[in-house]
Amino acid sequence: MEEERWAGAKGGRRYVPPGRKSAAPLLDFPPVRNGIDYLASVVEHLDENGAVGPRDLKYAVLHLQAAAEVLLKARLLREHWSLVFKDPGTATKKDFESAAFDSCGIMAAVGRLRDIAGIAFDKKETDALDALAKDRNALQHYGLTHSAQAVEARAGRVLDFLVRFLEAELLPLLSEPEHEAAARDMIPVMEGVKNISSYVKRRLDRLRGELKGLESRTIRCPDCEQVTLVVAPGGGDCRFCGEAWPHSVLLAADYLNDPFPEALARPCPQCDANVLVHGVAFADSPDVDLLYCFSCTARYTAQDLVSCAGCNRPWPIEADVEGTASTLCSDCREQAEP
Repeated sequence: MEEERWAGAKGGRRYVPPGRKSAAPLLDFPPVRNGIDYLASVVEHLDENGAVGPRDLKYAVLHLQAAAEVLLKARLLREHWSLVFKDPGTATKKDFESAAFDSCGIMAAVGRLRDIAGIAFDKKETDALDALAKDRNALQHYGLTHSAQAVEARAGRVLDFLVRFLEAELLPLLSEPEHEAAARDMIPVMEGVKNISSYVKRRLDRLRGELKGLESRTIRCPDCEQVTLVVAPGGGDCRFCGEAWPHSVLLAADYLNDPFPEALARPCPQCDANVLVHGVAFADSPDVDLLYCFSCTARYTAQDLVSCAGCNRPWPIEADVEGTASTLCSDCREQAEP
């Protein structure tokens, strides 16, 4: 509900109260972008390209908790503004607009989203949110002595959940300008999560079920380098990082051990497009370098094809009426016929 006045923002722009002649610089963080900003801080603190120390984990936990609260309540606002009150029965519009109220906690927000908005939550996700809230309270009020690996693992589960929650439950509800702004804000988040091992492990574990049955169409993504890019006619999309790839870009992408130039592409026997490439490894056959057409998705092993004796293009081995292997493609065979 970005249209509602919230923390001094209206419609995603700075808001000047009636009667004020000029505005001093104001914090300009509507709920969704505010939550994404917290996520950006989390990935900065957990980035394993640098040394992740106790202080990094501390602020990662605090900011991840803040992100969870903000994003869950942002979704509640889409249902009704009164649902963010600790006691919706006492909610008034005046208190809401002045932010003069006690808001609900994370688990109450989860319960309301499940019972009122019909959003499904996995028990492991709610358990991780609950554990994160306890870690945050311990850090904030008592100090926390805990296994850094355990804290990071829980943070990874919550981070995975919040990214998915954003993609499924919040971004589609935004207006076009808001969506574009949020998408820009998510770029450093999605870049940063690649360097967080707990996040990567959690997300890959979840994607394993989603990718089941798609192994024959799944290759390594040139961007995040995970074997989670599902190809389709004309390109593909990565289920891990969300990047969409047209075949013209995938064709020249360096997702193999060595880059393969576009000049190595050959005409496809099935669709004739000049995008058949040798050396593509799929999830169902990681140790086999296949010939793959990035246009129509045809797959061949090296034993499936021979070079046409007429034009040298790859062509499937076929037995002719005499039982010998055909070495002419259909075009050359047609030209050779009297």
